[in-house]
Amino acid sequence: MTRTIAATFLAATLAASAGWAQSNVDLGGISADPDAPVEVTADSLSVNREEGTAVFSGNVLIGQGELRISAAEVQVIYSEETGDITRLLASGGVTMVTETEQAEAQTADYDIDAGQLVMEGDVLLTQGASALSAGRMVVDLDTGAAQMDGRVRTVFQQDGN
Repeated sequence: MTRTIAATFLAATLAASAGWAQSNVDLGGISADPDAPVEVTADSLSVNREEGTAVFSGNVLIGQGELRISAAEVQVIYSEETGDITRLLASGGVTMVTETEQAEAQTADYDIDAGQLVMEGDVLLTQGASALSAGRMVVDLDTGAAQMDGRVRTVFQQDGN
């Protein structure tokens, strides 16, 4: 797997700019520790070898380094040829938290092969006292650029205010 869960979800939490109808967000220097162990806890796990999927459901918590992800369900899709993870689908209220940022949405779709993260449904990004919300956010993980649409709204807190 060329990209890690941490790099993907960390990318979604680092918002830097906004606009009225749409916003291009430069997520810039994403850093994560891809060698850190990933711990997953859930109420249940269902594996379907024929379909190449695994579904963690019920109070799913994923941790890697300082990153924490929670969702009602996370489906993991594997490549038939290599067995590598190709896609992660989180649903049921997704929250991703680092020490300084947080992202929330109804769903998150991480296509590892395409290097793309899509968060949809009441997307809310916070960094410190600043916040950015939209209906949908698409992040290109190779460039760090993001596009937000669907009634984008932002609150920027300035130094000293």
